[in-house]
Amino acid sequence: MAHGDATRTDLRKAYVYDRLDLPAAADKVGVSLSTARRWKSDAETEGDDWEKARTAARLAGDGRQSVAEMILNDYLMLHQSCMEDIKSATAIDPLKKAEVLSRLADAFNKTMAAVGKASPELSRLSVATDVIQRLAAFLKRQKPPVEVLEFLIDALDAFTVELSRDFAG
Repeated sequence: MAHGDATRTDLRKAYVYDRLDLPAAADKVGVSLSTARRWKSDAETEGDDWEKARTAARLAGDGRQSVAEMILNDYLMLHQSCMEDIKSATAIDPLKKAEVLSRLADAFNKTMAAVGKASPELSRLSVATDVIQRLAAFLKRQKPPVEVLEFLIDALDAFTVELSRDFAG
């Protein structure tokens, strides 16, 4: 079945501006995935790189703040996952765990600094988050009873949500 230029344009719009993945964009405009791939490839050969257009549209439409938030969210999810893996790993020697934690902390600080430069609004949240993390570390060093420490950590987690509302919005 032959499709007109309007369908090809609609596919590009769905992919670039609506940010649908290629299979979803193809489904939306009613073409097969192989046709969508061919059109995307043909466009790139003709100098219309849909990936670059998609990135540019994202930056123009959402601006630096949204991109910074997206990067930060992705990083924080990965950071949390790594922390959980490190905590539960029993085969890693304690010195190696400390080294991994140090590298993870360094990556966190660098990411927060980069996000802060890209988005001043998130920079304030970064400072607040750093203060919360320092407070949590301080409390752990004080060695309070476990139930007190658990209460404080839960309270800090809830307070972090509060900070996000206050500083990021």
